[in-house]
Amino acid sequence: MIIRNTLAALVAAIALLSTTGCAVTRNQESVGAYIDDTAITTSVKSRMVDNKTVDAAAISVETLNGTVMLSGFAKNSAERTVAESLAWKTDGVKAVKNEIAIRP
Repeated sequence: MIIRNTLAALVAAIALLSTTGCAVTRNQESVGAYIDDTAITTSVKSRMVDNKTVDAAAISVETLNGTVMLSGFAKNSAERTVAESLAWKTDGVKAVKNEIAIRP
């Protein structure tokens, strides 16, 4: 019985050590990059909420590897431009893709 439990524990330990766990694979971010991107997204969204000319509820913000993607709808081109400007002013932003559509 002791040998069986020891053998099972050894096999489990080898299986755990041989798997990569949190290793980064293609098209995935590291934990640190994910946290940085989440902080950037939160900061951009916060700036939009604080700004009276931007309807933060109508604009979605996503960040991947420092690139911010803005999508959703703006009332006019000025709102679209201000939203992009707010994103660029955020620390850690490397690029901004502005896909915000202007409502007719």
